[in-house]
Amino acid sequence: MSCTRCCANIGFLEFLSVRALSVRALHKGALSPSLPSLSACVLNAFFWPLSAWYFCYFAFLGAFNTYFGLYLKSIGISAWHIGVLLSLFPVMRMVAPNFWGWLADRWGTKALVVKCATGATLVAFAGALWTSDFWGIFVVITVFAFFGSASLPLVEALTLAHLQHRVERYGRIRLWGSIGFILAVQGVGLLLDWIALSSLVWICLAILGATLISSFRLTEAPILSGHVPAGGLTGGFLNRGMLALLAACFMMSAAHSPLYVFYSIHLVDHGYTKSAVGALWALGVVAEILVFLWMPRLMRRVSVRMILAVSFAIAVIRFLLIGWAIDFLLATVMAQVMHGATFGASHAAAVAALNHWYPDRQQARAQALYSSASFGAGGLVGGLFSGYAWGALGAGPTYTIASLFALGGLILVLRGLRSG
Repeated sequence: MSCTRCCANIGFLEFLSVRALSVRALHKGALSPSLPSLSACVLNAFFWPLSAWYFCYFAFLGAFNTYFGLYLKSIGISAWHIGVLLSLFPVMRMVAPNFWGWLADRWGTKALVVKCATGATLVAFAGALWTSDFWGIFVVITVFAFFGSASLPLVEALTLAHLQHRVERYGRIRLWGSIGFILAVQGVGLLLDWIALSSLVWICLAILGATLISSFRLTEAPILSGHVPAGGLTGGFLNRGMLALLAACFMMSAAHSPLYVFYSIHLVDHGYTKSAVGALWALGVVAEILVFLWMPRLMRRVSVRMILAVSFAIAVIRFLLIGWAIDFLLATVMAQVMHGATFGASHAAAVAALNHWYPDRQQARAQALYSSASFGAGGLVGGLFSGYAWGALGAGPTYTIASLFALGGLILVLRGLRSG
């Protein structure tokens, strides 16, 4: 799930971005420092159900994203076809969330839509037990991705609605998702060193079942109208600066596609064990978490433009290291540590721009536009190019092209965004 992985930490990043911007606004007098408090009993009533859901959901992503490409290769799917199959996820991310958001509004309940969609996701993914050819897997992933794209944005909205204005508590809930992801990546990697890769489908189904069970504890919450931020980073809607931001994020997402689609395969082809693959993926997530925790402080001191520029520059170096220095353990470890910047910091900065620019009532549409342009369109183009390039050119040239995508994004940031 190449691009779904890209979104695995969106919620936590949004929390940190809002927190940093709220502190900045307080200094300017834009926000009142007196916020309504949540009692401990009210907080606990939704804290653990939401935490459990995040834990299970991202545990599934950890198992699926890290090892499903290896599974597809093991059943004889070609590199080009793997790229096509995993590109179905960004296609669904461009169209399905709008439908699920409309349905939740029409039904007046996000929690019920999450439960229904999660159940349908489980049934759809079970189809992988009975097919191993390209077209069969194509149908399974199409249906699975359509239903699977519903849950995360709706649960994010539920979480923020429950917390009301106390967004600083969000990290305590969302962090369980990162814990689930790391444990799944490590645990499944160790298991697959001892059992057949065909067992991955059953493992993923078991985690999806746990996700479905956890969804039954989710409850609705009132949605409060928020403040309207004063000013913005780029001015009017879809002006030169905003177009540059969207185009740069498109480039960064496309650059990451060979990582999400073929990184595990690349490591195994160069002699890394599956447990080592899991450890390297987990290292990248740990780097993300550390960056997430550091971002509020950084955003008070450094402009969004500077954060984006440094992140894109690091991405240029990172993908060259992955493509040409994979046999050197130190370089491989360094490249994974860089994930904190190339995904974590760049995404946090982009979300911060949107949170600062749009009023709360327009956040859903703003984030949908960003998601469609980056994780949707960027992931689709990146997945298709990486699938072709991997088979036709090999790993080194494929990651070099990824580095060039990142370089293009860097140029867009430097030329298209104002400082600030």
